[in-house]
Amino acid sequence: MAENQNCSRMTRAAAKRKASMALDEEPVVSKKRVVLGELPNMSNVVVQSKPNQEREILKPKPTVIAAKKPTKKAPAMMPSVAATEPSVDFESRSVDPQMCGPYVNDISTYLREMERKPKQRPLHDYIEKVQNDLTPNMRGVLVDWLVEVAEEYKLVSDTLYLTVSYVDRFLSSKPINRQRLQLVGVSAMLIASKYEEISPPKVEDFVYITDNTFTKQDVVSMEADILLALQFELGNPTIKTFLRRFTRIAQEDFNESLLQIEFLCCYLAELSLLDYSCVKFLPSLLAASSVFLARFIIRPKQHPWNQMLEEYTKYKASDLQVCVGTIHDLYLSRRGIGLEAVRNKYKHHKFKCVATMPVSPELPLAFFEDVTIREKA
Repeated sequence: MAENQNCSRMTRAAAKRKASMALDEEPVVSKKRVVLGELPNMSNVVVQSKPNQEREILKPKPTVIAAKKPTKKAPAMMPSVAATEPSVDFESRSVDPQMCGPYVNDISTYLREMERKPKQRPLHDYIEKVQNDLTPNMRGVLVDWLVEVAEEYKLVSDTLYLTVSYVDRFLSSKPINRQRLQLVGVSAMLIASKYEEISPPKVEDFVYITDNTFTKQDVVSMEADILLALQFELGNPTIKTFLRRFTRIAQEDFNESLLQIEFLCCYLAELSLLDYSCVKFLPSLLAASSVFLARFIIRPKQHPWNQMLEEYTKYKASDLQVCVGTIHDLYLSRRGIGLEAVRNKYKHHKFKCVATMPVSPELPLAFFEDVTIREKA
């Protein structure tokens, strides 16, 4: 009996030694934290697994986790995937994901509907009908100053466009005196900054920029008044919303610097913010008119409009005549005299000095004929 017990103990001890040796030989899987920057290099293909394979897939596989570096061949997979997508139009072939190529038609239709909604639009004659103590020139001075504020705090252009939109919409419903017009401007920019900026300026910054004319409580109270007047409808499309798409199409047949025409379009669009008479135009019409005039300035002998621009903007050349004439007068300083912030901004080299480009003082009337009429002629 004693001999059998000793043999049993030896057998169990041998089994333990064998089990421990097997564990030692099993490869140790080292865990690796996934860095966010590495996510684009991972495959996003979902593989359908069979039910009986589920347990096997859940096991950690050293060959996958131990991968040290993504291979250089991974980015090469992207063109092949994009090549399989149907190229419906110019914007769907864009590499910028923010252009949302597959949904561009639906987005464009939605934005067109939104810009026409009465609650998203200011009154075209609010200074005459609602305001008793303001003039169009006062509004121009305010917008010109807001351009400087946006430059001072390095705000994105979308913030500036939204600010002016909020100001016009608020003044369309609430009469104010001229002493509080600057307060409306900074409060509207505070709201727009919170909507667009990653790190918006603080309330104290806007108090400081007014040379402490207003207190922090003044700005906060006016902010609340604007939000209530706008009914918290803050996401309306602006000129920049449409200009971002229209300029891509305008560059298709241009061999010149693409940045030049892009900056020139932005310059003309910002000039339109200064003029009270431009309030009556839809943002998409102002964007299309800026593209029309920019192409004319760069190539004065070539017709600035074509079939592709007409198709994408939904505007004929004849639809743009009045709006283009207004922006053309602003460019030549026939309007907005004394408002220099936008002009000085686009005289800098970082904007290709587009504000100094010469332009003909007259716009040929033949350029406003429709494309179909020109083709028949």
